[in-house]
Amino acid sequence: MTSIGFVGLGNMGGHMARNLVAAGHRLKVFDLVAELNESITGADAQESGAAAARDVDVFVSMLPAGKHVASLYLADDGVLAACGADTLLIDCSTIDPATARQVSQAAADKGLAMLDAPVSGGTAGAEAGTLTFIVGGGAPALERARPVLQVMGGTIFHAGENGAGQIAKICNNMLLAIQMTGTAEALALGVKNGLDPVVLSDIMQQSSGGNWALNVYNPYPGVMEGVPASRGYEGGFLVDLMTKDLGLAMTTAEDSLSSVPMGALAKNLYRVHQQFHDAGGLDFSSIQLLYDPQLRDR
Repeated sequence: MTSIGFVGLGNMGGHMARNLVAAGHRLKVFDLVAELNESITGADAQESGAAAARDVDVFVSMLPAGKHVASLYLADDGVLAACGADTLLIDCSTIDPATARQVSQAAADKGLAMLDAPVSGGTAGAEAGTLTFIVGGGAPALERARPVLQVMGGTIFHAGENGAGQIAKICNNMLLAIQMTGTAEALALGVKNGLDPVVLSDIMQQSSGGNWALNVYNPYPGVMEGVPASRGYEGGFLVDLMTKDLGLAMTTAEDSLSSVPMGALAKNLYRVHQQFHDAGGLDFSSIQLLYDPQLRDR
């Protein structure tokens, strides 16, 4: 049994924390949303993030953005000031690589091992304990973390040193956005020219246009069961989150003088969709509505 501090009990973090409790670990938890602190049955609710970090073997955070991560760890009364000398730190948030490196360096300056370990798999993967962890940090720290990560996820990749996990996650989500916008565009073109979206999807799945967005997460309503498109684009990975991740990709590209014209176009398409269709709370596959506005009336 491992003692674990966990901060960030939202749509992802709540499920991850419950899986840790179910596996027999002792959890101290905290979230700024007061009612969430009592939502993890079997965990010990704390009054602050620093309190959750005291006297634990492992500390895990799952927060919205880099500014939240920096505040949690680097504040005078934050996690780095509160945790023990042997505590392993794992940040599962998706944030900018620069902040991930800044926080991990501050931890290293105190003799603490830290991993950036953003996840892929969405709320369904968090609930099922099948997340993919994309880890940046030292190999010894990853081996210490592995038994904890395996409770929450099915696949663990070591991307490289601190910050590498964030870069890999950003690249993956940028590609996913490009695939989804292209898939929605192709489906819209076919339907507007008289094709059945089911038939067209079947053809493209077995042809060179096949891709994950088309084959596993089809964005056109009525084509595939069990995906957000079949339930009014509710649930899944929100447009707000995809837009945030694409913003991180653009910042990373600017910092490294990288050319990402397709990523930039995908970001702009999602921003238009988010702002003009009030779509921030819909699944990112709802980008189909940008090409097929009449689907909103279904």
